[in-house]
Amino acid sequence: MKALYLECGMGASGDMLAAALLEVCGGEREDFLRRMNGAGIPGVEVAVEAAARGGIAGSRVAVRVDGREEGCGGDGGVDGNDGHHHSDNRRINEHHHDNHYHDNNHHREHDHDSHHHDNNNSDNHCHDTPPATYHGITCLINGLDIPTPVKKNALEVYKLIADAESHVHGVAVDKIHFHEVGEMDAVADIVGVCMLVEGLAPELILASPINVGGGETRCAHGVLPVPAPATARILQGIPMYGGKIQSELCTPTGAALLRHFVTKFCDMPVMSVSKIGYGMGKKEFERANCLRAYLGDVNSIDTPAEDVAELVCNLDDMTPEAVAFAQEKLLREGALDVYATPTIMKKGRAGVTLTCVCRAADRGKILPQIFKHTTTLGIRERIVRRYTLQREQSEIQTEYGSIRVKTARGFGTEKSKPEYEDIAAIARERDLSIREVSALCARGEK
Repeated sequence: MKALYLECGMGASGDMLAAALLEVCGGEREDFLRRMNGAGIPGVEVAVEAAARGGIAGSRVAVRVDGREEGCGGDGGVDGNDGHHHSDNRRINEHHHDNHYHDNNHHREHDHDSHHHDNNNSDNHCHDTPPATYHGITCLINGLDIPTPVKKNALEVYKLIADAESHVHGVAVDKIHFHEVGEMDAVADIVGVCMLVEGLAPELILASPINVGGGETRCAHGVLPVPAPATARILQGIPMYGGKIQSELCTPTGAALLRHFVTKFCDMPVMSVSKIGYGMGKKEFERANCLRAYLGDVNSIDTPAEDVAELVCNLDDMTPEAVAFAQEKLLREGALDVYATPTIMKKGRAGVTLTCVCRAADRGKILPQIFKHTTTLGIRERIVRRYTLQREQSEIQTEYGSIRVKTARGFGTEKSKPEYEDIAAIARERDLSIREVSALCARGEK
């Protein structure tokens, strides 16, 4: 089974991930640069440079916007890191977490969090200014000359960041003003990683627990702890740790990319390694500042079992619409599955049993959402063991367009199924039945 293992002992950022993945891609460097520089990201030029940290040779992905590389010389692991000189780099990494309105013509120094923005002043178009809003980022990525699966993954990564920033700042997603994650270099980092993962097509992506660093980061409002609040939110439920290095090692971008792509965070499994890649951070530390990627084969394609929580409550005084809304909110919050089962409650009342399945580490954030969005006064918890098949997604080209296909393997079986939404979209557009469109998948080519 083709597997990718990411060693995050010095954190993770978009540029470090891109460089490490590019190294394990082998001879794909020129093709990657051609595709990235032709994608249509405004003002962006991507280059790959040889770099060494701690005596180890590797690569660094350099993203220049209008000829300038943002934050060159900053802390290891940080996307674009700030390029400032600090009086004490061991304790404080000075960034700008500015909540004020910004002139989009000014270059950022280094911003990690998103903030309030007056929507009356925001530009919701892609072609005028860098996309400072979630709508602007969505518009930009949808307009890039990149494959549809790459667009989809990039948008899902940004959704993780937007949801985290929304929670941290207590504002709606559409009022978030992106800075660090909204600039063109970060767009290039995320699109680049999504493009490389698409090209590698591993059946399984694993990663080590993540070193987030330590110390503090100074912003316009004062001093914030490391990891940054948005990073900490994204990494909820994922194994992470701090250490002796008093610097910000994991960024919101790196955290979101790992959360989106990684199936399991664990020690390195037994695997036959074919390629190793080193993605270098910008700064020198006593420890080699790199993210290491291993590409190879694992002997078993069966996913290790994991413990999950079943959170259960009975409801007899909610409308079907309200139950459906609660299910939607729980799934958006990170629940693995949510379902309602008809039941007869006390006094012969018809009701539903709502069951929410989530990772055990996530129940702390799921429980309040159940109480908030349902009328229940109590929730029962069961810890159960969950076995899953390994999943991957491919794309089939048909005479009416592309259709995504989900394939699952493990435990001696394999099964595939076309993506319903893609089939339904073609059926509506062409006035065909679901059966007729499904038949196209058998004749399509991957």
